[in-house]
Amino acid sequence: MVQESPSKEEQLFLYLVSTFRTSAWIALGKMKNPVTDSTEVNIDQASYYIDLLDMLQAKARGNMSEYEEQMLINAVSELRMEFIKKKNMPDLKKAINKDSSSGEKE
Repeated sequence: MVQESPSKEEQLFLYLVSTFRTSAWIALGKMKNPVTDSTEVNIDQASYYIDLLDMLQAKARGNMSEYEEQMLINAVSELRMEFIKKKNMPDLKKAINKDSSSGEKE
């Protein structure tokens, strides 16, 4: 079966998903940050982008092509697995615990 050219709307949707996915990969330290030209882990930022994609998946359910839906499912699944790996890394756990006990009050 031959895939037809994606419509402009589908291209924009896939670009949006790709943008959030790339931002999450950068926050997970799997890609260089183009601004700083270094790899850094920001677990809170990664969580935010994963949550955005998860919300998009829930809100768009029933309004996506099969290809769009599969791409979004795969993106969220891959990012969640990497997020769990990063969050369970001993060095990162220490940094997270240190940040959360730094005494910041609202």
